[in-house]
Amino acid sequence: MMVSDWKGRERCVMLGEYLVENQATVRSAARVFGISKSTVHKDVTQILKNVNRSLYDDVQKLLNKNKQERHLRGGEATRLKYSELHQ
Repeated sequence: MMVSDWKGRERCVMLGEYLVENQATVRSAARVFGISKSTVHKDVTQILKNVNRSLYDDVQKLLNKNKQERHLRGGEATRLKYSELHQ
């Protein structure tokens, strides 16, 4: 699903809806849509605010939750990495 050709409002709404519906991270959304993490983040934190305020609020809640949990995801990734090395 390549949205790199889409501009502005349409793209930021699609990204916001995807993030909320899938409880996704910015990194995973960027991978799915074939665009950079920076673009996803900018679209959902700056542009979406002026396009769809309620969706923006939902995305902000998700981004805050992801930020609070990121150390857990990183720790799990490290644990898996080293458990694979020792097998």
